[in-house]
Amino acid sequence: NRSISGVGFKPDFHWNKARNRNGGDGHYIYDALRGATKVLYSNANNAEATEANALQAFESDGFQMGSDGNSNSSSYNYVGWNWKANGVGASNTDGSINTTKTSAVPEAGFSISTYTGTGANATIGHGLSLAPQMVIVKRRNASEGWAIYHRSIASDAQTDFIELHTNAAVSDSNTRWNDTAPTTSVFTVDTDNQVNGDGDKMLAYCFH
Repeated sequence: NRSISGVGFKPDFHWNKARNRNGGDGHYIYDALRGATKVLYSNANNAEATEANALQAFESDGFQMGSDGNSNSSSYNYVGWNWKANGVGASNTDGSINTTKTSAVPEAGFSISTYTGTGANATIGHGLSLAPQMVIVKRRNASEGWAIYHRSIASDAQTDFIELHTNAAVSDSNTRWNDTAPTTSVFTVDTDNQVNGDGDKMLAYCFH
C-alpha cells in the first residue's frame, strides 16, 4: 500500500489505468460521493464493485493505492487522472428528481451527482452555472452501459448518444435525453435503464 502525492489537491474523482500491460486490465473510476474502494470500469458495462486493495482513500495531496495488481503492480507503469469537485456534496433539488448528492465546482465546470431513477422522463440538477457540454451517466447497481451526451457529436446532439464502453457509432434515441438539451440548472433523462432505470442507483458526471 502506498500514498501517491503531488496532485496538488484532494481529488473527488480519480481515474487510473495500467499503461504498459496487455490483456484484461481495465480503466478504474472512483469518486468521493460513492467513496473510495467503490469502482466502475469505463471499458465495461459492469455494475459498481468493491476493490478493497485498489484506491483506498482520497488524501489531501493525492490518494492511497493498495496492493491490487491492476492498479499497483511492481512490474507496470500507471497513469492517474484527478479532478476536484466539492467533497461529498449535498442533495440538489433543482430537477424533478432530487439528487442523493451533488458535488460541483462551477468555476471549473465539473460536477458529480448520484440519484435514484424513476423510469419516467425527468430532470436532474447538476449544480453548475452553465449548461453542461458533456454528460456521462452510468447505472451502478446492475450491468448497463455508459451513456454520453456531448454537444459536438451532432447538430442536434440532444437526440443522440454515444457509449463509453464500446466503439459503436453515434446512436439516435429519445429514450436517453428525451430530445432535450441540458440547461444552466438541469439535464434531462428519459426512460432507458442506462440513464433512469426505475429504482436504480445512477451516477452522472457533468462538464462544461
